[in-house]
Amino acid sequence: MAEVQYVEASRIYPGNPVPAVNKLNLNIADGEFMVLVGPSGSGKSTALRMLAGLEDVDQGEIRIGGTDVSQKPPKDRDIAMVFQNYALYPHMSVAENMGFALKLKGVSKDERAKKVLAAAKMLDLEKYLDRKPKALSGGQRQRVAMGRAIVREPSVFLMDEPLSNLDAKLRVETRANIAALQARLGTTTIYVTHDQVEAMTMGDRVAVLKDGILQQVGTPRDLYDSPDNSFIAGFIGSPAMNLVDAPLVDGGAQLGNITVALKPDVAAAARAAGLKEIILGIRPESMHASENGVGLKVKASLVEELGADAFVYGEVQGAHTVDVGDDGGAKPFVVRFDGRVPPKIGQEISLEVRTEEAHAFHPETGERLGD
Repeated sequence: MAEVQYVEASRIYPGNPVPAVNKLNLNIADGEFMVLVGPSGSGKSTALRMLAGLEDVDQGEIRIGGTDVSQKPPKDRDIAMVFQNYALYPHMSVAENMGFALKLKGVSKDERAKKVLAAAKMLDLEKYLDRKPKALSGGQRQRVAMGRAIVREPSVFLMDEPLSNLDAKLRVETRANIAALQARLGTTTIYVTHDQVEAMTMGDRVAVLKDGILQQVGTPRDLYDSPDNSFIAGFIGSPAMNLVDAPLVDGGAQLGNITVALKPDVAAAARAAGLKEIILGIRPESMHASENGVGLKVKASLVEELGADAFVYGEVQGAHTVDVGDDGGAKPFVVRFDGRVPPKIGQEISLEVRTEEAHAFHPETGERLGD
């Protein structure tokens, strides 16, 4: 069994009273692909390094297979780590790089060659085994780093932003390969990224951190459809959810020139909290062009044409949109359009809002209102 458990695990750096990771409780099942995601400084890499033994666990425990490994050295934790910078030995061939850890463990030459070849076949690296790293592309080097981890047959794979050095096209291709490979191997994997698109497309579950605190953990669909707070709502999704300060009025919440009806449980929660306004969340795809010109008025200030889709950025008269993950400043209102018939810059468009897809959050705590 290779379950991983963070139990009230904290990392507090000397001279900084604010924990980098604050009482993290997270259970990762045997064979699960768990992604840790969050903005810079959220504690995700620190949490991974605590599991690897590269950072101290100042409070709490970290367990692998039910055993507390918090005080064990990295070599005794049965983990393999794939770094952002590949960390390959330039003077060794691909085969030597992949088999080096086995050589240190005293594995015979024949057994090493057998395991290296099996991993190379899995990663399509057979024809590169005699090459040095400098003769490989970035994507090939990344696969070698993966192969080096695979041949060790660890209980847990740890991956710290392994794709950040690749170009956009190769990143998409490689993340699909990593996800497929992990599913085939069935090895427990913890993967750190700041890219929420990467997180949503790779993980069985995703854990979102902010300021060292776990905000929510769930499937990508859970996080997208039911964010626990306004930070997650604004962080998960590309483009992000529109978050608007919306006064409560008879019939719902005021958004520009329209009233958005609220679900009964949301309205009841807002009344119980004595709120006069809420943060209203609407995804860009939860709106469409009105056929009769009646609806939410948005003036287009920028149009991004992406082929099948177009994203229209604009202003809603009288509405204040916020970026809860940054400094709270105003940001454009975003609408997803059919890419074949996008509006023009400067055009005022009328939109129908699917109110059943709207989200509501407490304006002070950011917590979700209603179920």
